[in-house]
Formats: sequence, structure tokens, C-alpha cells
Amino acid sequence: MSLSFVPDAVAAPRGRRVLRHARLEASLLLRNGEQLLLALVIPIALLVAGLAFGGRLGLDPATFPASVLALAVWSTSFTSLAINTGFERRYGVFERLAATPLSRGDLVAGKALATASIAGAQLVVIAVVAVALGWRPTPGPLGSLLALVGAALGLVAFAGAALALAGRLRAEATLAVANLIYLAVAAGGALVIPVSAYPAALRPALAALPSGALGELLRAWASGGAPLWPVGVLAAWASVFWLVARKAFRWTS
Repeated sequence: MSLSFVPDAVAAPRGRRVLRHARLEASLLLRNGEQLLLALVIPIALLVAGLAFGGRLGLDPATFPASVLALAVWSTSFTSLAINTGFERRYGVFERLAATPLSRGDLVAGKALATASIAGAQLVVIAVVAVALGWRPTPGPLGSLLALVGAALGLVAFAGAALALAGRLRAEATLAVANLIYLAVAAGGALVIPVSAYPAALRPALAALPSGALGELLRAWASGGAPLWPVGVLAAWASVFWLVARKAFRWTS
């Protein structure tokens, strides 16, 4: 029996490449303090405050945790992804990865899988905390299916917007703009506050936004509803944002 220490020049199968790249992406995101702040600390703090004092502000304790879940999807798939991608472009990460067997499709698939994995874990943690604090949602089977589909479409839509932003602006500008958009949508995009709480003139426009559609869908799910229209809105925005991302994203800085 003889041993050979000659490197194998054949690239790993595509599935293995994507999974390993996704694991690396996820580990890098989890080591970033700012990403953890957006992913868990802010949503959980908002959840605790809303359940403790939200009644004084007219927040419904039965649906407010669902609004926080919508915020979690938004923070991970848009803000965190945009900032991380912007600085990767600045530091030439994509140029260096071009020397590996990873193709552009592999890079996108790995980043998407990592983002989806973190978002899924984030939703589970926030839901567990909400249940521990007394939240008792009453979802139905159809509503649960629509909520899963809607959350996935929302993730795709927000990620497309994040890549379009990070692919055109400088890293510092991406950081500033992404944080401003995050705060604007969280405060006034019907993501956390129901559409019905806004003036009547604004409600149609807010319901047509992906943030408003996702928030309304998850709030309806928590109370046993199963509306179809938010899924249609999210599907339309997912298609639009990914088309824009494909046209706008630049791999090199």
C-alpha cells in the first residue's frame, strides 16, 4: 500500500462547494457583532418591551410577536446582507473567490443559503422567547403554509433589494443607506405596526409594499387568518427586486 500526497486537481462536486461556502458565510455573519445586534438583540428587546408595555400603546399582544418575526426577516435578509456584501466588494473578496472553483452561481447560492439558515434560526429563537413570555398564537394549516411561503418570498425580495444596493454603492454609503432604510421601514413601513393603524389614505400604498404585506401576513397567521393577497404582493416584489439585482449588481468594486 502506497500513500500519495499529490493534491487532487479536481474541484469538489457543486453541492458540496455550495454547502461549504454557505457554512463559511454563516460563520462569518455570526461572528459580526453588528449583525447579531440586528438579528437578535434588537428584535428580542422590542419583543420584550412590546409585550410588557405595548398594551398602553394599543399594541395587540396576540399579534405583536408576529410583527417582530417580520422585522427579523427584514433585518437579516436586507440590512445585514447589504452591509456585509458592500464591504466584501470593497475589500476585494469576490475577486479573490474568483480564483477558487466557486462560480458566480455558487457564490450567490451559498450566500442565499447562509442568509436563509440564519433567518430561520433567528425566527425560531424569537418565537421561543415569545412563547416563553406568554404568546399563544392560533395558526391554521392554510395560514401556516401561506406564512412559510410569504416569509420565503419576503426573504427573496429583501435580499434582492440588498444586493442591488450593495452592488452599486460604496461600502460606506451602503452602510449608511441600509441603516436609514432599515429604520424607515421598521418605523413606517407597516412591518411592526398594522396597516389599520395608519391614516386611511396611506393604507393602500403600505399594503402594496413588501414590508406591509409580510407584516400583515404574519399577523393574520398568528390570529388564525389565511389571506392570499400578501403572498401575491411579495411574489411580485421578489421578481422585481431580483431582476433589478441581476442588472445592477457589480462583482468588483
